[in-house]
Amino acid sequence: MEISFSGKTALVTGAGSGIGKGIAKKLVECGASVVALDVSQTSLDALKSENPMIKTVAVDLCDWESTKHVVRSVSPVDLLVNNAGVGIIGPLEEVTEEKFYKIFDVNVKAVINVTQTVIEDLVRRNSPGSIVNISSQASTAALSNHSLYCATKSAVDGFTRVVALDYGKNNIRINCVNPTVVMTDLGRLVWSDPKVKQHMLDKIPIKRFAEIDDVVDAVLFLLSDKAKMITGSCLPVDGGFLAC
Repeated sequence: MEISFSGKTALVTGAGSGIGKGIAKKLVECGASVVALDVSQTSLDALKSENPMIKTVAVDLCDWESTKHVVRSVSPVDLLVNNAGVGIIGPLEEVTEEKFYKIFDVNVKAVINVTQTVIEDLVRRNSPGSIVNISSQASTAALSNHSLYCATKSAVDGFTRVVALDYGKNNIRINCVNPTVVMTDLGRLVWSDPKVKQHMLDKIPIKRFAEIDDVVDAVLFLLSDKAKMITGSCLPVDGGFLAC
């Protein structure tokens, strides 16, 4: 199935590494003009060196006004991937206000802010658009010591469904991709403990974690016209974890 984004501009948050980096590079291969946002200038410089065609902008997505200014400055945007996210893991008794704001600011507030800014421009231009939010299997399944993380991803799923309902009339689609553990550099580090790794693998019917390309392929499909009748959906990329 051939997918082309020729003539489209795509914005990817958290594009300096991991899944976001993979998405940004693949979008360029599919003909899109890509704008990559990340908090780390160093990571963006590395991405730029790998693919000079990608426009990079460093921004702290926790800053509402700065983020809105940056997104407006790179508009018009036709395709959006809200990929940026942080994971704070630990028991409930270790939750602090600082941890709460840190994870909700990136995983929820930034998604709402960037989406709002992009959609405002799409509506103003009377232009169709496609948005994909990177959620998680943790939006649906309770994972031990993931209270904050699960809460943020559940919020992303709910937000996605409401936006799909409200802006379908404008031909703007929005969906989620909900991966299991993904083998990014960070994922390999976090899940390197054999006991912890095996406990999760035992819950995945196909007995492996996701690779970055597994998520990238799902994102590109949902962004594309091949999925033009799909909106408000949360697509598990989890090897069957949520089916059990």
